[in-house]
Amino acid sequence: MTVTPLVAKTCTPCRGGIPPLMPDEAAAFQKQVPGWAVEDEARRIERTYKFKNFAEAFTFVRKVADLAEAEGHHPDVCFGWGYATVSLQTKKIRGLHENDFIMAAKIDDLAENLSIGP
Repeated sequence: MTVTPLVAKTCTPCRGGIPPLMPDEAAAFQKQVPGWAVEDEARRIERTYKFKNFAEAFTFVRKVADLAEAEGHHPDVCFGWGYATVSLQTKKIRGLHENDFIMAAKIDDLAENLSIGP
């Protein structure tokens, strides 16, 4: 059986009414996005990215915003000079869903392939 990588999946609308992932389920998904930390008793995941300056961090955040709009799944983002911290959770279920890990993988891919011009 072939497992589809998270980065190749698409977020599906979450309408609530389902339980969030259990900590062991979140830990299994987290193995696929090792740079992300499971936080808040497995209710969210978070990662901080480092950049050379404010402009690069801002460019990254704009690309994350475009990705979030395309996927219909929106992270919380905090950024400043040389960093951007991205936090994901599915607010409708007050916890983690596979969508959060799909977005994490896509954001990692975006960061890895980020080309920032002058």
